[in-house]
Amino acid sequence: MVLQSIAVEDYAAEGKALSRLDGKVIFIEGAVPGDVVDVRLSKNKKEWAEGKAVHFQSLSKDRVDPFCQHFGICGGCKWQMLPYEKQLLYKQQEVTQNLKRIGKVALPEMEPILGCEQTSRYRNKLEFTFSNKRYLTTEEISAGAELKQEDALGFHVPRLFDKIIDIETCHLMEEPANAIKNTIRAFAKEQGYTFYDIREHKGWLRTLIIRVVTTGEVMVNVCFGYEDAKERKKLFDHLLEQVPSITTLLYTINPKKNDTIYDLEPKAYTGNGYIMEKLEDLRFKIGPKSFFQTNTRQGERLYQVTREFAELTGKETVYDLYCGTGSIGLFVSRLAKKIIGVEVVKEAIDDARENAALNDIGHAEFFAGDVIDICDDAFFSHHGKPDVIITDPPRAGMHEKLVQKILDMEAPLVVYVSCNPATQARDLSRLGEKYEVTRVRPVDMFPQTHHIENVVQLKLKK
Repeated sequence: MVLQSIAVEDYAAEGKALSRLDGKVIFIEGAVPGDVVDVRLSKNKKEWAEGKAVHFQSLSKDRVDPFCQHFGICGGCKWQMLPYEKQLLYKQQEVTQNLKRIGKVALPEMEPILGCEQTSRYRNKLEFTFSNKRYLTTEEISAGAELKQEDALGFHVPRLFDKIIDIETCHLMEEPANAIKNTIRAFAKEQGYTFYDIREHKGWLRTLIIRVVTTGEVMVNVCFGYEDAKERKKLFDHLLEQVPSITTLLYTINPKKNDTIYDLEPKAYTGNGYIMEKLEDLRFKIGPKSFFQTNTRQGERLYQVTREFAELTGKETVYDLYCGTGSIGLFVSRLAKKIIGVEVVKEAIDDARENAALNDIGHAEFFAGDVIDICDDAFFSHHGKPDVIITDPPRAGMHEKLVQKILDMEAPLVVYVSCNPATQARDLSRLGEKYEVTRVRPVDMFPQTHHIENVVQLKLKK
């Protein structure tokens, strides 16, 4: 079913545009407020419908020209057609609506969103996929492109697991990222190397992971379906000759059916197998499997907001929950008496301990396990109860048992860092039993996308 001449009014959650027709809410993919579009519906319920803009009757005056040749096909930077100031406006609006509608807690005046100074080439990590099935665009098919299997190196087509968009220039990362990707692809095709077939689970080249950090160091990890030392050496020697700025080059043999490398062992071909990144004057060692904020410069500003909200005086015991590699805890440590970090992923805790030692921070301790199990009376009697809790959960938010644990701990101050204001709002509602929200500030980590981080300060009710 196609609805015609729908005037787009606003943005809703998850980057979808919004319109109303006879009292029914229409969520629209690919449109901007001010557009007038024809919408092909994919879902049509009594009170709402969802669909995609398939024809534009007129365009919004707010639109700008996207800067990427792959815009509209690649699912990465869907908001390139919006001026950055409008992106920030809609992100702040989404945070406000989520906290009010889902959280239903009393809110202070929202502080202005902290935007990015660098709105492209801001990521420090990208993962590209090799495939023997290049995605053909509608335009290519209409122009009579042959439907034959072609090799590609790029990103997955949204909602298609076995098709890869062949990416020529990606604007998400500083060079030499594109030079690395394009050099490998050209040489692989020239040499006749096999690109992976995800359906048949055959092929040599599987994935390419690149990290380019603010210190100028560059890490490359190429994942292969099987070992071939002779051809790997030929490929790597060519790559290093063409892109000499690579600091460390690794390879991972992955014979599994999935692409994850966390249960595999990357090996260094050149370099020491890791790179060093900086946040303010702190140094962080990043290995091929390390977790780290993917936008270093804005991650630093996010942590500065977190530190400000923590109101540290040097006397506090700070509990850093979901601490990952310890970056937030270590970042605020100079103003705290003690840092206690808890994280369920053991490898991340190993990195956190190493980063603490690297920066001569002796008053930070890190523990692997579930917060619910670790933080019992014996733990508190040994380490002290928290004066400040910092929590930075994944998109799903905090488990309700952890929310209850925080309520039981009764720390005077909690700083909640979230990458999903909807689940954050749900958790704030639960925490409202004992806490009041005292400060809120969104931070934009991912320009050109609808994703938004939000930092909330809560204080124990008196």
